[in-house]
Amino acid sequence: MKWTLLPLALLLAACEPAAPPTPETPASVLAAPARTLDRARAVEGQLRDAAAAQRERIDAATQP
Repeated sequence: MKWTLLPLALLLAACEPAAPPTPETPASVLAAPARTLDRARAVEGQLRDAAAAQRERIDAATQP
């Protein structure tokens, strides 16, 4: 009888429903896109600085 109770107990324990996921708060929902926009703005600034430096080098190289 022990041999039949152990598998039955394991099966019942495995069928226990998982806890429902917690809903995200509005602050956490908007945090990821905000971080992405901040990183994009930082990269945009770096690209503008690099383009300005490249223009200055080209102008310096083409002027006699």
